[in-house]
Amino acid sequence: MKKNTLGYLAAMMSTVLSFQASAEADTSVNNKINYGTDVVYQIVTDRFVDGDTSNNPSGALYDSSCANLKKYCGGDWQGIIDKLNDGYFSEMGISALWISQPVENIYSVLNDTAGSTAYHGYWARDFKRTNPFFGSFADFDNLIQTAHSKGIKVIIDFAPNHTSPASESDTSYAENGKLYDNGVLVAAYTNDTDKVFHHNGGTDFSTIEDGIYRNLFDLADFNHQNTTLDAYLTDAIQLWLDKGIDGIRVDAVKHMPQHWQKKWMDSIYAHQSVFSFGEWFLSEGEVDPANHEFANESGMSLLDFRFAQKARQVFRNRTETMSDLHAMIADTDSAYNEVIDQVTFIDNHDMDRFHEPTANQRELEQALAFALTARGVPAIYYGSEQYMTGYGDPNNRGKMTSFDRTTTAYQLIKALAPLRKTNPALAYGDTEQRWLNDDVYVYERQFGDNVVLVAINRSETTSFSLNGLYTDMPAGTYTDVLSGLLNGESITVAADKSVSAITLSAGEVGVWQYTAPTNSVNLGHVGPMMARTGQQVTLDGRGFGGQMGQVMFGSQQATVVSWEDSQIVVNVPQVAAGQYDIKVVDSSNNASNSYDSFEVLDAPQVTVRFVIHDAGTDWGQNVYLVGNQDALGNWDTAKAIGPLYNQVMYSYPSWYFDVSVPANKAIEYKFIKSDGTNVTWENGSNHSFTSPVSGVTEVQVNWQ
Repeated sequence: MKKNTLGYLAAMMSTVLSFQASAEADTSVNNKINYGTDVVYQIVTDRFVDGDTSNNPSGALYDSSCANLKKYCGGDWQGIIDKLNDGYFSEMGISALWISQPVENIYSVLNDTAGSTAYHGYWARDFKRTNPFFGSFADFDNLIQTAHSKGIKVIIDFAPNHTSPASESDTSYAENGKLYDNGVLVAAYTNDTDKVFHHNGGTDFSTIEDGIYRNLFDLADFNHQNTTLDAYLTDAIQLWLDKGIDGIRVDAVKHMPQHWQKKWMDSIYAHQSVFSFGEWFLSEGEVDPANHEFANESGMSLLDFRFAQKARQVFRNRTETMSDLHAMIADTDSAYNEVIDQVTFIDNHDMDRFHEPTANQRELEQALAFALTARGVPAIYYGSEQYMTGYGDPNNRGKMTSFDRTTTAYQLIKALAPLRKTNPALAYGDTEQRWLNDDVYVYERQFGDNVVLVAINRSETTSFSLNGLYTDMPAGTYTDVLSGLLNGESITVAADKSVSAITLSAGEVGVWQYTAPTNSVNLGHVGPMMARTGQQVTLDGRGFGGQMGQVMFGSQQATVVSWEDSQIVVNVPQVAAGQYDIKVVDSSNNASNSYDSFEVLDAPQVTVRFVIHDAGTDWGQNVYLVGNQDALGNWDTAKAIGPLYNQVMYSYPSWYFDVSVPANKAIEYKFIKSDGTNVTWENGSNHSFTSPVSGVTEVQVNWQ
């Protein structure tokens, strides 16, 4: 039962006092796996602030004026530290920074018209050393320590897909894609006798297979089935984890084997669980089931390009309506197992900046308000709060123009970002549509008894009267969280939850909220959503109580490591590999909602390339893999791996697929042919082998 109060102010005063203690754990900077209460600020390090001129590049690498945006401009970690210390991020309410890949990049200048450099951080040469133009390891340590002292997390970009531009025939092109291990050469792209790289030409983006096993543009593409490379990338990310980072943004996940990435994520979580999300680019209007599958099964979340593209269509381009926006919210709610873990945004370094020079600033402000109050983890691209503009690469990565704290966009973020920590409806809540037409979207986020109601009128010329609006907030009068910044007004809620008639003026955004101690057990977040038996998992929510209860993985009870009203840490119980529903049962035997699709791994993961030869198929058939492990579907053809690939690494009638399986297990498997309705099994005995103790391997058989 929900509590009614005599008035909004009384409710807020009593709530704050009772809520602070219970909210501390899940909003802490030490919570590296849950970003639901955070707002991320993305920085292209070289373009932010030059805090230490002594580490600037020289010669053709550098343009001190930053007129040539393909050159280094001087931004570094000391510059970020300076802005941390002057309160620019804290005052804005930012609680996580996503910075450029910090590793050593190539020092060559490309022989193109702009003299392109690796200012962006994506042309790595040594993943175990720092980019000296950003700073030293001591500088990086200082960045982490300073950010943490301000209650701010640090996410690093990381690109395990490739090194740098290379040519198969010209060793003098750039640095020939060379990879180093703390200064020691591992391999170059040409004369790559150990096959550290793929040598299949550039992708035409026609299929996922083509994108994985061919070069992304001219970048030297890693062969993740190489034992040396696999160990190197595992060791490299652990080095940065040991430096105290709080999250990883993984570049180009669409262009690497999904199951290798699952294996890699397993090694990360075994070392240090941190929030991780990948970049799988989606074009405007594109919906890709493979994107959803990756987010649900790889062990990491994704940058939500579908969210970004739709928000841009609705608020920026005006080619879609608010009804289309809500349809995206509703559809992704079911497409992603953990929709609240997908990272939302309205622009970033891979697309035109949202704001256009001649556009009404209110378009950007409304899109920001939507991103900051919608489901997911919101990420703000540096300079959006200063209305920066820029079409295409590199103009969308311009030098930070200003640090003005009085802009409407800055004040908007300042008002809404902290709300994610004080009202769990924004961190964990479901979304309910309350009012909708082509220009008006009123939606409500609710978690337990906590509610946030948002109304947006995107029309720049027409006001709308809202009659018959309802909310789950209790009776009372509620002031606009934005204090009228975007023309929002107060609303009055009656005992029957109806909202008195209001008029949304042209361009108006109103945000109203209610917080209250919960009267029930509400599980809001579990992370990571994949772990081995015995590893620690963190549960966040409200109403767990001050006394220890139970956490159930299916019917199996987990061992509790720590228990607070808003956070529980447990060890994954000894259960068979597979997916489980998680519930919290408090000390009074009250059960929470079920948090489903948690994947238990029963051993460290290794990657096996399964290859089948002479598997000719009829029109409409594909080849799939099934076997005796959960990773292979446990002989259930509906859960078989595939369809297998047959174009790049092996060609039809040979088929192959890289699969993450448990280490040191007796594996039995067979291949099947299916047209989506009928299944044809191989004849003969099961194929069998013992998976390796670590690393990667390949097994080849003939169709029987």
